[in-house]
Amino acid sequence: MNDDVRNIVLGVVAAGVSAAIGWVARTYLWKRRLRRKQAFFGLPDNSESLLVVNRGAGGPEFAVMRYDVFALLELAALIKDCNAHAQILPHDTARQGFGERTEFCVGGPASNRRMAAHLSSLLPGVRVNVDAEPGPDRGSFQVGSERYRVENGREEYALLARLTADRSQNIRPVFLFCGQTSITNQAATRYLARNHARLARKYGNGSFVLLLKVINSQAYGPDVVELVEDVTRAAQTPLPAAETPRNSHRSS
Repeated sequence: MNDDVRNIVLGVVAAGVSAAIGWVARTYLWKRRLRRKQAFFGLPDNSESLLVVNRGAGGPEFAVMRYDVFALLELAALIKDCNAHAQILPHDTARQGFGERTEFCVGGPASNRRMAAHLSSLLPGVRVNVDAEPGPDRGSFQVGSERYRVENGREEYALLARLTADRSQNIRPVFLFCGQTSITNQAATRYLARNHARLARKYGNGSFVLLLKVINSQAYGPDVVELVEDVTRAAQTPLPAAETPRNSHRSS
């Protein structure tokens, strides 16, 4: 074997080794990202999860608003990416505790009994006005001493929460997407889909409650979302019996 042939053979071998190392490194990084994502969502391979759906306000019992359907589709994609499976349940048939399966609960308490139960038991510092009669506070959120009013199509709010009963690795989380309108429910799911890696780095596998503001949804749909603040402490602290909101937030 002359020098030219030997150099060609060595070059081919070196290229093959480099390609193999690169493939192994990319596979390792992809699997690590997948495991972190699965841990954050509580969705190991082939696990089961629940999608609890609300009903359209004022519609038939099992009618679902269009934007809530879009929200479910985005969540289904996240679940599939984790190599897990989803079962869809109407809000009034999900009569079970939580912790055995990851749960994604979509919709405000006026249209989702399951959400109302979660807010009452897990977020005692949150009140949602569900009055049927029109008024300035209809649909408003109270979180601690602050009140956040809805101005349809211009300024709307949503709560995005990841909650667990404790820090045990065997306890699956429940994710809440509680918006003042159906489009804000989708905005909350989209925010989670886009920011889950950053949220996992910040909160690990712990609980959090975020207040989101959806800006000018009549023009931008669910895409323009601002993080107002982390309201975990206020949302998990029971309100005094005669708590009165200090401020009302509305668009200028």
